[in-house]
Amino acid sequence: MDDKKILLVVEDDPGLQKQFKWSFEAYQTIIAGKRSEAIAALRRHEPKVVTLDLGLPPDPTNASEGLKTLTEILALAPATKVIVVTGNDDRENAIKAVAMGAYDFYQKPIDIDVLNLIIARAFHLHELEQDHLNHHHTSSEPLTGIIASCPKMQELSRTIEKIAPTRATTLLLGESGTGKEVLARAIHALSDRSDQPFIAVNCAAIPENLLESELFGYERGAFTGATQQTKGKIEYANKGTFFLDEIGDLPINLQAKLLRFLQERTIERIGGRQEIPVDVRVLCATHQNLQTYIDDGRFRSDLYYRLSEFTINIPPLRDRVGDAVVIAHVLLKRFCEQHNKKLKGFSSDAIRAIECYTWPGNVRELENRINRAVIISNDASISVKDLELDNDNTLQNERAPFNLKEVREAAESMAIRRALFHTKNNISNTAKLLGVARPTLYSLLSKYGIEVDE
Repeated sequence: MDDKKILLVVEDDPGLQKQFKWSFEAYQTIIAGKRSEAIAALRRHEPKVVTLDLGLPPDPTNASEGLKTLTEILALAPATKVIVVTGNDDRENAIKAVAMGAYDFYQKPIDIDVLNLIIARAFHLHELEQDHLNHHHTSSEPLTGIIASCPKMQELSRTIEKIAPTRATTLLLGESGTGKEVLARAIHALSDRSDQPFIAVNCAAIPENLLESELFGYERGAFTGATQQTKGKIEYANKGTFFLDEIGDLPINLQAKLLRFLQERTIERIGGRQEIPVDVRVLCATHQNLQTYIDDGRFRSDLYYRLSEFTINIPPLRDRVGDAVVIAHVLLKRFCEQHNKKLKGFSSDAIRAIECYTWPGNVRELENRINRAVIISNDASISVKDLELDNDNTLQNERAPFNLKEVREAAESMAIRRALFHTKNNISNTAKLLGVARPTLYSLLSKYGIEVDE
């Protein structure tokens, strides 16, 4: 059995057929000379990558037959990477083919080395996409909701796995939109309380005069309108997990009452005299700088130390190398299903824009842009225009250093981290991808302080 990857070449020129057969010996190359043969070969061999000459019989001077073939290939196998090959005066149809869903295009005359490189990249991208989709669909771990491809997030995920089974009160710190509640739910799902309630309260979303009764509940007659005894959210979370979001916005007068609850694990409803024991795991989150709040007298230091038995700092998306693109693919699939749309993926320019943009709104902003792009896109792939990043993606470049040594080192470090992600931290494959020897790679890892869990 041939273990080589299958490449389908759709080309009617006998001379080029022989050249391709010889030049692409690294693959199991299947040749098709016309549309019917190409579709038959696609059904039989299921190639992951196809090179397609747009000039097919019966009229090689007209691209319509090639474009029809492209449409049929993508309809039968949407994940296939199709590289269209055109004459050097037919750039318009090549661009049209990419808009229809082709992976890339290449113009004649053929440079075999360049085309080989494009084909290799297409196979590599297909493998990455399938690996990610397989992991996304088959994994049943609670951390599935956390997309952690960069080293920082992988380390954070391992930390969550360690603290989740404990009862430690945990403080999650991070900018708005970094996914603090997602991480809190992951901690709950990994704990021995996963089959019990997860109750969340956003301190910034509830008026100050209502927040106390929301948290602690009240007895009948405690105040005007209290016509019946009502439990608070803390009490509803009994045996489970209680999540206080935006804890930095908790009024100072309620901080003392929350501190007492954390110390005694009992509550008193408003208007009540009975101490009610409550068994909950407490998680908190904020995007505020609590140390500054403490210095300003807006947050109690004793409450801070009680809340932060364990502190997790969530990095912003701009510091999570490679994560934006991976998250974007996951979100694209989700919103395509939600809006019943079929989109192939992102254009190469869109991918670069996603990588370069600084994402001040973090994952929440990325989510909103992808959702909007899926709704408005009229093409087979999401473009930079759909994402509305054509002007915004210059922000990253504006912040880049001018010192050449710093620029080189930043680019080198970024390339190494991306290669590690693509090879799943395999040192040998990473060295090959980067075109360096293993000892050189180890030296670079040490230079940039990149830790690799092989």
